[in-house]
Amino acid sequence: MYTKIKGLFGPSQFYKTALSLAVPIMLQQLIQSMVSLIDNFMVSGLGDISMSGVNVGGQVLFVFMVYTNAICMAGGIFMTQFFGAKDKEGMKQSFRFKMIMGLAAFVPYILVCLVFPREVLSLMLIGNSQAEPILDEAVKYVNIMSLVGIPMTVSVCIASSLRDMGQVHIPLAVTVAATLTNTAFNYLLIYGNLGFPRLEVRGAAIATVIARMVELVIFCIVYIRKKPDFAVRLGEFFKVDLRLFREIFKKGALVLFCEMVWVLSETVTTAIYNGRGGADVVSGMASSFAIANLFFVAFGGIYSSTGVILGKTLGQGDPDRARIQKTWLLSGSALFGVLMMFFGFATTLVIPLVFGRLSESAVGICRDMVILMSFFMPIWVYMNAQQAVARAGGDTAMGACTDSVITIVVMMPMLFILGLFTNIGPVMMYLFVKLLDIVKIIVFHIWLKKERWLKNLTRQAGSAGRQSLHPPVDDTFLDPDIRAR
Repeated sequence: MYTKIKGLFGPSQFYKTALSLAVPIMLQQLIQSMVSLIDNFMVSGLGDISMSGVNVGGQVLFVFMVYTNAICMAGGIFMTQFFGAKDKEGMKQSFRFKMIMGLAAFVPYILVCLVFPREVLSLMLIGNSQAEPILDEAVKYVNIMSLVGIPMTVSVCIASSLRDMGQVHIPLAVTVAATLTNTAFNYLLIYGNLGFPRLEVRGAAIATVIARMVELVIFCIVYIRKKPDFAVRLGEFFKVDLRLFREIFKKGALVLFCEMVWVLSETVTTAIYNGRGGADVVSGMASSFAIANLFFVAFGGIYSSTGVILGKTLGQGDPDRARIQKTWLLSGSALFGVLMMFFGFATTLVIPLVFGRLSESAVGICRDMVILMSFFMPIWVYMNAQQAVARAGGDTAMGACTDSVITIVVMMPMLFILGLFTNIGPVMMYLFVKLLDIVKIIVFHIWLKKERWLKNLTRQAGSAGRQSLHPPVDDTFLDPDIRAR
């Protein structure tokens, strides 16, 4: 039995199983990142100001996406364990939680996009020498992006739930269709090719809306035809088990808090960076993250595969096996992070090809940032796996009590001090801030040793008053039908 194998690394079959879950997710995100890179390439042809406007406007969607993904993470903690326990009703309740809490953010999103866009977006450009023309472009973009709120929420909830069950290939296929749609309409609408109107920044936004609608339609067809175990009928949508909903919300509140503190810190950080110059700084920093997204795909794959494997094992009621799997997953993530570091270095080769039409200053900032972020990949991949381990067993306090506290108490004051009292550029500021992640890894390591994450949530929650069916535990890591997918 694999549970008798000791050491930092597990057998090859274990990692093949983990990669069978992680690789399709990483491919999905890589495709999205490639399309985002193509989007940035197309918009960069309009100049530094237009590209800066799109990326400043995109910050609103970024915050909304982080919120939606955080809600899906919270529901996914329970979804994976109910899946391991073969509790369909528990899975349905988890899906209801994702949908209800996800749609709750639609109203503030609309207000920001349509009612107060200039006022909100101006906070991202305090001190920027070209703030007004950048804001003009950003408002055009974000007004149209208001239409993606509901389609994106529904799609993300369905896609994340399928991944929680180990069904990773369907979201991948849908992503391919949506991203090809996005790319095609970007080509047609930004520059007015093949007789279409030249809409520039507005064209980029319309292309995204069309792609999100295509994505929604396909996911709805999959939902209706395949009827996955978490699927609920429209008339039963609000049949919420309040006891379980509160339990998920209790755990999820800490996940949401942690993720929103992170996105707030990233938003403030970006605003401070943007104030260190003109459009060249905004476009240079934005283009660096567009490149970095090519190797940031490691995060989603590692997080999801770790959550599915450990969540299923804990849901089956086998803490000893979960304890060993945790060691194997963390060790594997450390090695994978090193590999992604070298991949990150290689991506600098595409910068002149993609962003050669930006100013020389913007290209230089982009290159320096990509190299810096590549160096941090082993740390970030490992830290991401640590968070996934904790959350797989419902220990959402780790992120809230360590990551968020360090961010609020140490990182943010440091950032303001650097911004107010030094003249260092955005790249060096980023380096000083991210060195704190080394401290986070150490704290996470100590926290995980206490094994607060080693819990069967389906039994703690009483499966919402239902009987959990825990199958006999064997040496497999996933059900045969999932391994075959």
